[in-house]
Amino acid sequence: MTFADPNQALARAQAVLDTDASPLHASIAHQVIGTWQRDWGDIRIALHHLRRARDLAARAESPEREADVLAALGVALVHTGRTRQGLAALERGIERGSGHTRARVLFRRAYAHWVLGHHQEALEDIHRAIPMLRRAEDVIWTARALTLRATVHLALGAVDRADADFTAAEALWDTTGQEHDKADAVESRGLAAFRSGDIPMALRLLDEAEEHYTRLGTPTLMLNIRRCEVLMAAGLAPEALAEADAAIAVLDGIGGQSTRKAELLLAAARAARLAGDAHTAIARAAIAVRLFAGQRRSWWETHARLVLIEARVVTGRSSGRLLAEAAAVADRLASFGAPAAPEASLLAGRIALNLGWTADAERHLGVAARSRHNGPPLARMTGWTAQALRAQAAGSGRGVLEACRRGLDILDAHRMTLGASELRARATAQGAELAALAQQASLDNPRRLLMWSERGRAATLSTPPTHPPTDPQLQSSLAAFREIAARAESARMEARPIPALEREQRRLEREIRSRTLHLRGNAPGDGHLFHPGHLLDRLDAEGTRLAALAVLDGRVQVLLCGQGRVRRFEAGLLAEAETEAEHVQAGLRRLAHPGAEARLPVMEAAGRRLEELLLGPAATHLGDGPVVVVPPARLHRVPWALLPSLRERVLSVSPSASGWLRARETEPPPGAHQVLVRGPGPATVGAEVPHLAGRYGGAVVLEHADARVPRVLNELDGAALAHLATHGTFRADSPLFSTLRMADGPMALHDLERLERSPYRIVLSSCDTGRLGRVDADEVLSLITALLPLGTAGMLACSAPVNDTAVVPLMLAVHEELAAGRSLAEALYKARAALPADAVHQATGWAFTAFGGA
Repeated sequence: MTFADPNQALARAQAVLDTDASPLHASIAHQVIGTWQRDWGDIRIALHHLRRARDLAARAESPEREADVLAALGVALVHTGRTRQGLAALERGIERGSGHTRARVLFRRAYAHWVLGHHQEALEDIHRAIPMLRRAEDVIWTARALTLRATVHLALGAVDRADADFTAAEALWDTTGQEHDKADAVESRGLAAFRSGDIPMALRLLDEAEEHYTRLGTPTLMLNIRRCEVLMAAGLAPEALAEADAAIAVLDGIGGQSTRKAELLLAAARAARLAGDAHTAIARAAIAVRLFAGQRRSWWETHARLVLIEARVVTGRSSGRLLAEAAAVADRLASFGAPAAPEASLLAGRIALNLGWTADAERHLGVAARSRHNGPPLARMTGWTAQALRAQAAGSGRGVLEACRRGLDILDAHRMTLGASELRARATAQGAELAALAQQASLDNPRRLLMWSERGRAATLSTPPTHPPTDPQLQSSLAAFREIAARAESARMEARPIPALEREQRRLEREIRSRTLHLRGNAPGDGHLFHPGHLLDRLDAEGTRLAALAVLDGRVQVLLCGQGRVRRFEAGLLAEAETEAEHVQAGLRRLAHPGAEARLPVMEAAGRRLEELLLGPAATHLGDGPVVVVPPARLHRVPWALLPSLRERVLSVSPSASGWLRARETEPPPGAHQVLVRGPGPATVGAEVPHLAGRYGGAVVLEHADARVPRVLNELDGAALAHLATHGTFRADSPLFSTLRMADGPMALHDLERLERSPYRIVLSSCDTGRLGRVDADEVLSLITALLPLGTAGMLACSAPVNDTAVVPLMLAVHEELAAGRSLAEALYKARAALPADAVHQATGWAFTAFGGA
């Protein structure tokens, strides 16, 4: 019963010990308690019970019973780090047992070898055990052995063999009542899905396994380790670090297995390194190395040393000794047959390049590059990264570009398997180095540099996110989230305590996010390849210039497109521009309130500094016509209309040049309607809506109680124009939970992604609706990036707090120009010119930006 109903088994075993049990029965009861404590409780208590079970088995004069207990005790000793004692106990168990019992002991020793990283020894024991278990018709232990063999195959990178064993084991588990083992099988299938590159399926299966474990009431430490791996591969390193730390705290609280603690520390170290926290990575990895060494787990110790060296390199360390350590780790991992061996060779190659040791670099990079043709997507990308660095060291620009192209093609195919826009955005970061290498190799060719800048920019806009409009559980969770969030907001306004509501809101957010991360991509991409010539033809036909900003080695490069060519201008340092942009945002917040007139000259001076940093000499070559700015993700908060050369012209912003092209070529839906929405709040919020209702005679008007999320979503679908006058809340910690306030609670980006076709044009007239959250590399998530792939060709939004009263004349003027047939960018330009010259109205005009091309 221990793995069918663990807690019931524990209770019954304790009940047996409360009676005058025979030595044989008492031995079994102590073994059950010891096994339970070993796997889900205090390992010290486990050793006490298992040793008592061994002694009682000897008193009962039952060699088979003694062999079985010795096997359980051996595994427990290995988990405490007493490797020699544990393997010795398992060896005695094999000597004492025979037939069926010996097969079970062999299985346990195979498991111990797997824990220790002795994969070949594990396979040898499993191969001996499985025929014996099958002859004995022991379905449960045969299924366990097949599951373990599959797990060992995965550790060695043999995914196909693992799949075959998992399939066979699953067929056997369906005939048993072993609930914990069944959950373990689901968890293992999740690991297999991850190893084959299917991240959404891996996340779904791991969550399903966790639900099983929760019903059984058992801790999930191995699952935590595996989920950390998947989260890191998905680009969610901070979440992986939090999960690992939480699991370590649970383990310390119950006095659990030291082997699991070492593995969790390794997971935490890897996550910290990927999250950019090198010092935490070094600290965790160093402890993990010591624990693994003490446990005699060379396979694991070598992996921990790899992370330790990687983190040290990130901090700027580079030496011959560090290179020797990395090379030794690479050789060791290769001897183990570990899939991480190419990663270690790539690391050694990087260190050699930093030292200028080209021969050593070529040797190590050549080994790493062998992985570019085989394995899961990220492993092949490691190989192509190594190949690109080899070509760069050899001075072959063509070789660099070919390697980068091949590597990014793999990433594009991988990204299309991801249904959630968040995962697609984060996947882009995994190709950031390849994109940067290609850009560096294209520095002297502006047109080619533009092409490579587009490859790494705003890839989430290339296809719509996958959305399940008929998923009742997701819709139910979103409705519950709205209700709880609305109650929490009401309680805050009344100064009532809300910790319980906040906990429930966080739980619902986790549930919603989890379900969206499970989605597989169902769109192969639109096949769109960016062609600079097509862009230039469109720009010249419209008399427009496009300024795409790229960042190389920390400096802004302006790629000015127009008049049939692409020219490159070097501007200022990105870090200085970011700092200045933050000062400007603070200034806009002050100017939203009357009485800040003295700040106006300060803001104008800041605009001149921003122009120098962001456009440099390109500012004098913009011509007289409209301008489109394509900024990197880190500069999306810049109020571009504040820059002197952009202030008096038609200006629009786009996350990518290809996105602007698609927006210009998007046709408005025929015969579509207008929607005017006014959410709850003070009378000044959305005060323009009644006036606009008169202008658009047939518009759907949703105000106050009518502005409920289901109704709003229904009316937005397929609209020609939507004007949303309701306050927005931007969530930097989780951009897809940024919201617009409606009568029944917040409408999140997760809601908007369910639209079949978002409105052709959208005007968002309230604060913070234009803020974007940077997600690694050059990707952003926001209302804008959520809606542009769904059919929206143009948006008007605000990136800073604004004065609600001053917004009204601006919005009325914008709609007057739209009615005259102008684009959003043209309408905003005309509307700014019509505003009063005081500071509040000027700041309001600067805070709004036209996005897209409609």
